[in-house]
Amino acid sequence: MKKITVKEEEIMNFFWKENELFVKQILEFYPEPKPHYNTVSTMVRALEEKGFLGYRPFGNTYQYYPLVSKEEYNRKNLRNMVKKYFGNSYKRVISALIEEENLSLEELKELIREIEKKRKNSK
Repeated sequence: MKKITVKEEEIMNFFWKENELFVKQILEFYPEPKPHYNTVSTMVRALEEKGFLGYRPFGNTYQYYPLVSKEEYNRKNLRNMVKKYFGNSYKRVISALIEEENLSLEELKELIREIEKKRKNSK
């Protein structure tokens, strides 16, 4: 999966919320002053080229839709972050989160119970 810019991710969030959109509809989500139609259209085409969006011809325009779910995108970003910043170690990630958040022993036990419950339900 190719990387996307902050602005492209902002547009993807509109698609993840609404599913199918025309460029004109995307503009409605922006406050004034709205970006130019051509600017948004260029970013949408870039997302399509990167494999994030598909499209259907609709008259003389296109209706776009997401090809990548928000969950898939988030998982991929998490994997990249773990690889880049934590030596591909999820243990190091959890350790850093525990230190940063100052989690108590009881909170950690609760987290472990939740993980065990999810694993049992997924089997």
